[in-house]
Amino acid sequence: MSDFTYALDADGVATITWDVAGKSMNVMSMAGFAELDGMIDRALADGGVKGVILTSGKKDFAGGMDLNVIAAMREGGAQAIFDGVMGMHAILRKIERAGMDAKTLKGGKPIVAALPGTALGIGYELPLACHRIFVADNPKAKIGLPEIQVGIFPGAGGTTRLIRKLGALVAAPFLLEGKLSDPKSAKANGLIDEVVAADGLLARAKEWVLAVKDADLVKPWDDKGYKMPGGNPYHPAGYMTFVGANAMVMGKTMGVYPAAKALMQAVYEGALVPFDVALRVEARNFTSVLLNPSSSAMIRSLFINKEALEKGANRPAAPDQTVKKLGVIGAGMMGAGIAYVSASAGIAVVLVDSTQEAADRGRAHSADLLDKAIQRRKMTEAGKAEVLGRILATTDYAALAGVDLIVEAVFEDPKVKADVTAKVEAAVGADCIYASNTSTLPITGLAAASARPDQFIGIHFFSPVDRMALVEIIRGRATGDRAVAKALDFVRQIRKTPIVVNDARYFYANRCILPYTNEGIRMVAEGVEPIFVENAAKLVGMPVGPLQLVDEISIDLGIKIAKATKAALGAAYPDDDVDAVVFALADQGRMGRKAKAGFYSYDAAGKREGLWDGLAKAWPVAAVQPDLVTVQHRLLMTQVLEAVRALEEGVLTDIREGDVGAILGWGFAPWSGGPFSWLDMIGAARAVEICDGLAAAHGVRFAAPALLRDLAAKGEGFYDRFGGRKAAA
Repeated sequence: MSDFTYALDADGVATITWDVAGKSMNVMSMAGFAELDGMIDRALADGGVKGVILTSGKKDFAGGMDLNVIAAMREGGAQAIFDGVMGMHAILRKIERAGMDAKTLKGGKPIVAALPGTALGIGYELPLACHRIFVADNPKAKIGLPEIQVGIFPGAGGTTRLIRKLGALVAAPFLLEGKLSDPKSAKANGLIDEVVAADGLLARAKEWVLAVKDADLVKPWDDKGYKMPGGNPYHPAGYMTFVGANAMVMGKTMGVYPAAKALMQAVYEGALVPFDVALRVEARNFTSVLLNPSSSAMIRSLFINKEALEKGANRPAAPDQTVKKLGVIGAGMMGAGIAYVSASAGIAVVLVDSTQEAADRGRAHSADLLDKAIQRRKMTEAGKAEVLGRILATTDYAALAGVDLIVEAVFEDPKVKADVTAKVEAAVGADCIYASNTSTLPITGLAAASARPDQFIGIHFFSPVDRMALVEIIRGRATGDRAVAKALDFVRQIRKTPIVVNDARYFYANRCILPYTNEGIRMVAEGVEPIFVENAAKLVGMPVGPLQLVDEISIDLGIKIAKATKAALGAAYPDDDVDAVVFALADQGRMGRKAKAGFYSYDAAGKREGLWDGLAKAWPVAAVQPDLVTVQHRLLMTQVLEAVRALEEGVLTDIREGDVGAILGWGFAPWSGGPFSWLDMIGAARAVEICDGLAAAHGVRFAAPALLRDLAAKGEGFYDRFGGRKAAA
């Protein structure tokens, strides 16, 4: 079945329509590229064709390259990748030159892109090679090059063309941050040429094609007098641009993301040579990135595995469980956030709290977020009214009649949650699924208050709900398959990424992140320079240091968790040394960012100013500091060893969920692809060696789990053994 169709009208304008069967969004394959190439040849060879319009048969233009194809390219090695990329360059260059005479640059046929909606990755690189880009006036459309976010960079000419089109300084956010733009912003930023009313898109494209002159078809970089905007690296202004860009890249990536380095190298070297040579430079750097273990792991976790989980890779067999009406109990920040994302996804929401004032305040949270979206031109007043119209704020449990899913988000107290469970089950139908949004309390224990424990499940949202992509679904001992399917279908409706874990204290995410913060605090107590701890974490790819994260979470919450854990574990409790620090801060009222005082100092507006100078007085800095790698290994291993233990214990049943959940849930070093990918990257034997050294120096918390030792002994990795599929519980 063809990905492209070709039609020639009576005026001599050929329209090539991209419409991949069975896909909601077009993605490019190597077969699709070959098909497009043939149609371009056909148009250029046909004397009756005056020009070409490239468009889409779908509401959007394209979502990018099929990264499964890129993964397959990698298996062929460096030469196969380079040859494949250069083949793409040849096709796009053919479109760009459009049959014009190589010397006079005349006689070419106009080839334009008419984009009805979103155009990402190759979906934008392809239009960049066309002679004009028209985009429908669709505020929901996104234009840009997001490849850097999955560990690669635009390698089909996007890097070279955008730098030459905009200059390094202006192009930097679109290449190095993957910044996306709506059509009007894209026009203002020089990414596209015209924004056209949707119903006139093809007519305007045809009008331009038929009126074009030879000079309109010559790309600036093919013109003899071309000079790069802002100057090349040898130009005084260009030199300073590149100095600044390199500093910006290092500041944002801390040197651990190979794609950003390779992109900058491609830009710098490409700016010094003619365009066609620059394309080869781009292809060479793209090849090196694609073969880098970090990029491979990021593609696997952030694209292939993430997409599989979102499509229900671990969904039990059950009829469709689409949520029609949702009940949210508790209108605090979590409940209000859940109500907002659900109503925004088109779900009717009943938001219940103990007082009408609290319920209304929860609904007002949605209004505030919608107002901000209106200010950013992402929402209209009519759209705001529509979303708010789906949220009923009330104190009346009777309003829950007809609800098919409950998400309870009340105070983290088993007695309070049990009382709410009884009230809800008295008001809802017998088939309603009940989900508790809890971050620490075991679901099996909470389900004891339910008359229908098979319909009781945990759904752990991360804060702030509207921005965090991960949702952790917790299966209690009695939770049935329909409840799991309901939770997964709901998470898909609200466009977030789910992982499913079995019940245990702290589930998966929190059991891994708490040791990270604890290890940072423990090192401060030992005399390690606090800023050293924070910077070591950032230099290994963590988004924030452990001390800053404690402040963000709040120290009083940490104390509450510590007390509950100590009560449960008794003499086996391992963190008394951590508590000594945390409790001392609490005694001084330093409860974290919300109190404008914690490990960090804050100004009156709550802006972080720097680490609190009182830390050094309370916990003096040792004269001899550990080496950087040791500090980093302590911070990483505390997290990854908990992930391995979670897999061993059957809490985690799929390493894909472990990797994706770690990156999306608490920001575990995205460059690594997640804890299991990182262990595979360094090798199980090396991991055991690191663990043995840390355990000897710092205690049994670093002891290598039996599973890790077994993999080391057999020369296997996690993905070797489990293959990205479910592990035995």
